[in-house]
Amino acid sequence: MKINGTLINYYFHCKRQCYLCGNRLNLEDNSELVIIGKALHETKYDEENSEISIESIKVDKIKGKYLIEYKKSNSDIEACKWQLYYYLYVLKNKGIDKVGKLICFEKKTNDSKSMIIELDDEIIGNLIEIEKKILALINSDDMPSVINSSKCKKCAYYTYCYI
Repeated sequence: MKINGTLINYYFHCKRQCYLCGNRLNLEDNSELVIIGKALHETKYDEENSEISIESIKVDKIKGKYLIEYKKSNSDIEACKWQLYYYLYVLKNKGIDKVGKLICFEKKTNDSKSMIIELDDEIIGNLIEIEKKILALINSDDMPSVINSSKCKKCAYYTYCYI
């Protein structure tokens, strides 16, 4: 399986979710939150700079020096940052140097907050290790345990893990 941004995000969010997605168990098509996230992405595109597929990644927008990633909330900012780092890394390997801009929409205020993300040698080294760990995880015969976190209730895999 080819590593993609979703797997990177899930690795930080929940190892079990990463394992299930990496083993092609996709329950997100039925998730209301995923549908809302996709609708948000569609409203943020313009005709010139919409989602771009490069190898195994889909970046939301490239504008000037920025690779822009939109998220419907800032609920798991660390996972979102590493997903964006991964996108910057894939582009860098193609000879394209960009700065990441992560834009998160606030649930209650309808405002957005942005964060600048820049790739460096330490992050690249970490990404290489993370890729190895994800491949080992999804190729393992042992599925990670349920994490029993409050975030599980909003997860597309909730019914798989708990019902």
